[in-house]
Amino acid sequence: MGGTSSSQSGADKRPNEQLTSWFMRSGWSKGELARQVNRRARQLGAHHISTDTSRVRRWLDGEQPREPIPRILSELFSERFGCVVGVEELGLRSARPTPSGQGVDLPWAGPQTVQMISEFSRSDLMLARRGFLGTSLALSAGPALIEPMQRWLVPTPSGPVDLPSGDGRPHKLSAPELDLLESTTVMFRQWDAQCGGGLRRKAVVGQLHEVTDLLQETQPAAVEKRLFRAAGELAELAGWMSYDIGLQPTAQKYFVLALHAAKEAGDRSLGSYILSSMSRQMIHLGRPDDALELIHLGQYGSRDCATARTQAMLYAMEARAYANMGHPDKCHRAVRMAEDAFSDIGSADQDPDWIRFFSEAELNGENSHSYRDLAYVAGRSPTYAALARPVMERAVELFAADREHQRSYALNLVGMATVHLLEREPEQAAAFATQAIGIAKSVRSERVNTRLRKTVGTAVRDYGEVGAIGKLADQLARDLPETAEAV
Repeated sequence: MGGTSSSQSGADKRPNEQLTSWFMRSGWSKGELARQVNRRARQLGAHHISTDTSRVRRWLDGEQPREPIPRILSELFSERFGCVVGVEELGLRSARPTPSGQGVDLPWAGPQTVQMISEFSRSDLMLARRGFLGTSLALSAGPALIEPMQRWLVPTPSGPVDLPSGDGRPHKLSAPELDLLESTTVMFRQWDAQCGGGLRRKAVVGQLHEVTDLLQETQPAAVEKRLFRAAGELAELAGWMSYDIGLQPTAQKYFVLALHAAKEAGDRSLGSYILSSMSRQMIHLGRPDDALELIHLGQYGSRDCATARTQAMLYAMEARAYANMGHPDKCHRAVRMAEDAFSDIGSADQDPDWIRFFSEAELNGENSHSYRDLAYVAGRSPTYAALARPVMERAVELFAADREHQRSYALNLVGMATVHLLEREPEQAAAFATQAIGIAKSVRSERVNTRLRKTVGTAVRDYGEVGAIGKLADQLARDLPETAEAV
């Protein structure tokens, strides 16, 4: 526990009423909050942190914890309440931001983009193990996020990009070397889909840093463009993996850097995909208005170049945003647009690898989750739950035959469990959740684990007396335990 709080005299220390208010509304016990802080600290690599109930009590009494505790608490409460809860809103003080951690309003220029990606990926690789990565990061939302991203569409002056060079000598990559670099990104993407974001994230960040090294050498224009595209894809994947394991500010920073790289590559379709990932994160954080703005920005920017599959994915995410905003008519329209665009996919379409995940299974999964989300927003509406059920069943059926996208299979099994809970069928919900636990044990995804814990928690709250639900809770505690001890 030592080293987790700053010194503060008894005369200056007052009860932290802001933190106490958020804590009381969360429904957590002090022990549960301590366990969650420890788990998140381990994900950050801050293995020196070992919080207990007495430490939580001292925070509530006014003791100021040192980083990364304030940022961890900000993330935990943001996820709990479905909105961005800043460090200051918790009555806590954060560390002075470092240059690599300052916001998302960054200069849209090639040399700065290379420098920022290089610096941030190096910090990730070097400092994460010691628990410092992310301590100076904060989530951006609302105009502070949307307005800088709108500059993605502003044309930049043409001409050679003056990139910093290590020794001034040209470094020509051969076509086979570039092909190998791009195929490695494809392999990383497959590993993520099958194994979750926790297994290969550092390898992706390391590869990204290598690409920035290549971009700091003098390259032919065509090679430079391919390297920027590779940097954009790798930065998006690093952000996606960070999002998957619960590192939300880190994820957002990678997504922003990825969009900058995509702009330098002149790849507007890739930019729209990155914006869709940012949109998904905003939905996760309870900011559907921001999610919709990001999706519309992606749709507009790629309106004359996105393939039918990419358009279908963007419409499906638009539907998710409308569902979470409680707009059923607009949600239905976006679902139909997604289905229509998907039906336009032809065998001769030249889809980039990053969109090939959007299969019939994924289309059904997204649309069923839109209907499920509508059901929640409408007060557990049986009408929308009934709409979600056949579409979710089709998604589960298709993912069951897909050995590559195991995380998506688990997420849709959890989704099926939530639909059964909405329809007051606890035994069926328990059966699907049990299947999901079996997959979650082999997929390192905090997103899957969190959704499982929330779903099982809801089941226990509503149907705790049902035997199948009791067994499910016991299995979750046994197979996916939340432990408080330091590691």
